[in-house]
Amino acid sequence: MYARTATASVVAAAFIGAGVLLMSAPGAPLPDAPATRPTVQRADPVRHADDAVADGPRVYAHRGASAYAPENTLVAVDRADALGFDWVENDVQLTRDGVPVVMHDTGLKRTTNAEEVFPDRAPWAVKDFTAAEIARLDAGSWFGARYAGTRVPTLRRFLERLGRNRQNLLLEIKSPATYPGIERATLAVLKEEGWLDRAHVRDRLVIQSFGADSVRTVHALRPDVVTGFLGAPAAAKLPAYAAFVDQINPRASGLSGGYVAAAHALKGPHGKKLQVNPWVVDDAASARKVDGMGVDGIITDAPDVVRAATKG
Repeated sequence: MYARTATASVVAAAFIGAGVLLMSAPGAPLPDAPATRPTVQRADPVRHADDAVADGPRVYAHRGASAYAPENTLVAVDRADALGFDWVENDVQLTRDGVPVVMHDTGLKRTTNAEEVFPDRAPWAVKDFTAAEIARLDAGSWFGARYAGTRVPTLRRFLERLGRNRQNLLLEIKSPATYPGIERATLAVLKEEGWLDRAHVRDRLVIQSFGADSVRTVHALRPDVVTGFLGAPAAAKLPAYAAFVDQINPRASGLSGGYVAAAHALKGPHGKKLQVNPWVVDDAASARKVDGMGVDGIITDAPDVVRAATKG
């Protein structure tokens, strides 16, 4: 949802929020392999995607537990699982040959070594590379040497890992105007991997985007799927959005209790009240603030920090 670099402050925040976790997982995980992790009691058991959460807002691990592992990788998925979180958020884009891959930026430069591997391919846009070329890239070293060799996962591999971990997915269709047909391509992979059956659609999947037309397309193609709009339309426009989205997921800064109440007063296409899930909330004070507004979920890089702040 927003770009960031691995600065000292991020690393410091990771150690503050998860020092115990980092000490309990010595050694670098193998690229795209399950990280060694302790058995944990799952904090958020599978339930209907629009059910209210009795013990606090649902916590979505933004790009995996991305405060503690390289974003949008299988390592970050496993780190969220080790922390006990069932809901993972990711970003999906299309390669030059039409393969959905999990990557936030439309360019590969920030989080991979594309510039080194393909020095003559500037500006290193995802859409200009094949899936096989992207599979060659290191998507972990930028975050820390212990993650060297971590790969950019395809959506298919990402779904396989979520399935193995029994986790759920908040999937963002990224920059849909750049990728004509990305909605159908994404839904095709979801279907092939069993994520469009009744159980997954009811309990384990939400598709969102900043592009209202993209969300509208998903709703038209699969009206049974729970959908979300990333942003904060004016309160007067919310009824129009309620025709095709179940969630309004705004930036946390600027959010008010009145706006949350305005969304909750409306019902989405599945007859349930519109949910509100702000992003990206990484500190305890901000988590408590939006929780006090009555939000339904919180999207965060540091899910353990948010859980402790809102469920303690």
